[in-house]
Amino acid sequence: MAVRPDHDGAVQRTVVVVGYDGAELLDLACVTTTLAMANAVGEPAEPYALTVVSPGGRPIQSATGLVLGSQAALERTTGPIDTLVVSGGVTHADVAADPALVAHVRRLARESRRVASVCTGASVLAAAGLLDGRRATTHWQHAAQLAERYPHVDVDPGPIFIRDGHVTTAAGITSALDLALAFVQEDHGVDLARMVSRILVTYLQRPGNQAQMSVFTAAPPPEHDVVRRVVDHVLADLAADLGTTALAAVAGVTPRHLTRLFTEHLGQPPGRYVRQARTAAAAQLLETTSLPLPRIAARCGLGTAENLRQAFAERYGVAPSAYRAAHGLDRASARVPD
Repeated sequence: MAVRPDHDGAVQRTVVVVGYDGAELLDLACVTTTLAMANAVGEPAEPYALTVVSPGGRPIQSATGLVLGSQAALERTTGPIDTLVVSGGVTHADVAADPALVAHVRRLARESRRVASVCTGASVLAAAGLLDGRRATTHWQHAAQLAERYPHVDVDPGPIFIRDGHVTTAAGITSALDLALAFVQEDHGVDLARMVSRILVTYLQRPGNQAQMSVFTAAPPPEHDVVRRVVDHVLADLAADLGTTALAAVAGVTPRHLTRLFTEHLGQPPGRYVRQARTAAAAQLLETTSLPLPRIAARCGLGTAENLRQAFAERYGVAPSAYRAAHGLDRASARVPD
């Protein structure tokens, strides 16, 4: 773990957040506020030492016009670093095209235990070569552009965040909150992460593989440990065997008991929950890719295009093709994932 002693000799986890003119203020604030709150309410043995850096140490004029003071110059920042986070912003393409800035991000990444980006900050990591050969995500509106510009990156526009080795990429804006809570849980345990989430009045925690476009209608994660574990298992691989018997084996309970738990905590039996989760994932793929219907059905565990059509008729009252026409990206810019 990359740590530094403070003036009193205590060990701290150094966190460097990279901003620049045009950065999205929420990308910065969701990370810094969450980690600072963990320090304040949990008093962890290894608190976070947060530093917001910028080119030249200049104030950061955010995308909203608000100005955020930088604490240090990117060029003069050195490791060791526990966590390096690069924010996104409307100027991300220009930032990714700045060889000096990208070189400093690459240098700091070599001195960091953990590297992350929020939203279009993935463009900067990709420009630095830090995403080559890795799965990565970004805001769904910019995923096709990222995939086109950086063909060595396996871009998945679906999840809220993706961790591949020591590099994590988060989707759009408030997904930085999910990312930071995941870091708190990883570093200091679920109890502190849960406490921080309650104070921030947010859910702990949307699974990283939850579809970006389903978060607006998704229910909060269940509080019951067994139900939450099964839900996480379902969302991790929708194409797997997710029958009630198989899920009961994962939970270590009988199928009857699992059905009772799901009905009590989610208001529906496991089979219905799985079907809704698969349909929601299919909707997200229809919105963000040009995958043909049979591939979407297979990838989401619905099996066939006919099953997909039936599921959409039940859930949305329209055919998948009509849903795509109404909600999908421009077909010319949509990417067909492998």
